[in-house]
Amino acid sequence: MIKMRKIINLVFVAFLGGLVSLGCFHLFIEKSSNRTSRATLETESVLPILTKFEHANTGAAERTDFVVAADRSLNSVVHVKNTSLKNIRDPFAEFFYGRNEGRMYRQVGTGSGVLISSDGYIITNNHVIDNATDIEITLNNKKTFKAELIGADPSNDIALVKIEGEEFDYIPFGNSDNIRVGEWVLAVGNPYNLTSTVTAGIVSAKGRDLEGNSNIESFIQTDAAVNPGNSGGALVNTRGELIGVNTAITSKTGAFVGYSFAVPSNIAKKVVEDLMEFGNVQKALIGIQYDPHKDDVEGVLITALSDGGGAQKAGLRKGDVIVKIGAVNIAKFSELKGQLNAKRPGDKINVTVLRGDEYLSKLVELTENKVINVNSFGFSLEELSPKEAKERRVEKGVKISNIQNRELRSLGVEEGAILVEINDKQIASMEEAEKILKSIDKGYTRLGIVNSKGEKENYIFR
Repeated sequence: MIKMRKIINLVFVAFLGGLVSLGCFHLFIEKSSNRTSRATLETESVLPILTKFEHANTGAAERTDFVVAADRSLNSVVHVKNTSLKNIRDPFAEFFYGRNEGRMYRQVGTGSGVLISSDGYIITNNHVIDNATDIEITLNNKKTFKAELIGADPSNDIALVKIEGEEFDYIPFGNSDNIRVGEWVLAVGNPYNLTSTVTAGIVSAKGRDLEGNSNIESFIQTDAAVNPGNSGGALVNTRGELIGVNTAITSKTGAFVGYSFAVPSNIAKKVVEDLMEFGNVQKALIGIQYDPHKDDVEGVLITALSDGGGAQKAGLRKGDVIVKIGAVNIAKFSELKGQLNAKRPGDKINVTVLRGDEYLSKLVELTENKVINVNSFGFSLEELSPKEAKERRVEKGVKISNIQNRELRSLGVEEGAILVEINDKQIASMEEAEKILKSIDKGYTRLGIVNSKGEKENYIFR
């Protein structure tokens, strides 16, 4: 009987243990399983979003991939080495020993250039090859060529040189009007005599004026790193198209500190085409005057109209504000100047002006502003109008502009001074002045110049 009770107790304890185990299983294991199932479902619902996010990142990376643009540009950007001979005279020695021929020094400068055609035309900055007696081009594959200067435009700081020898890789021109602030760009050049180097940045601003309103360039501003030696190199978009020629930096140290500036491709392309076709740059005028100190107007306020100019003939008036050229918005004069620099005399442009509260569109035919660049003397010549001749009290002469010659500037010669004599010969036309100046090979040159006060001054150059 006792044994039977023990057996029954054991069976009861076993049964009770089974119930407890079963309860624990339902209480803990199934709930845990439910939580795992819910967690799995939640994870599955998040996965597609994560996948889309990853794909979105991949797409963004593809849109900012510079490999193709760099590959298309590297072999088309060249190293430019210019050599110039300088004659240095010692006034102290001449005081004791008399005038002598001085000593010849060889000066070497370097920069970059961009091949723009398969037959060897290269665009660079004027300041890269200015006064060079010898120009040497080195390709990215280390091949070297002697280059011929085709022409230069100091006012836009653009020069065109050519090499011969083979079919070259080149960069096609893009439309600089279409670039937008915030767009990715690459700067390709040869900084510090390194071989072709690529840096990336964005377009920081357009229509930037560095020199003030007396000598305006409509620069593209970027934050792509540009250093000494990059001048004349390529600014390209992500498609590998040339949208600017790197020209300048603003720096207190001479090295890159955050911003660089490029001549827009539309201006550079027009300059190159003019140099190839005409031998000089065709300047187009709209026929207006404006107030450079009028900062509270968004656009260009017309303060006067030139007699017989395109603006007057089209019906523009004093007080009109130019706000658009074609489809391009105009907020300041440098942007207007940039559009004009890409045009030729005879071109017709749609000009939108704000007159009172009304927007009007006028078709304006641009007129000619004839300019001859005298690179050997570092200035340009422009025609003298009868009104200007009367104001300066001269009968004949030509107007000096775009003065790049530091000696002339240091002597106080100003933009707009009148050149009336060369080696005591009176100047009657631009063609005559150009012919005489270009025929001067060596020796002394005497220039008779009338200043803004109507006073004649003589300058002697060697």
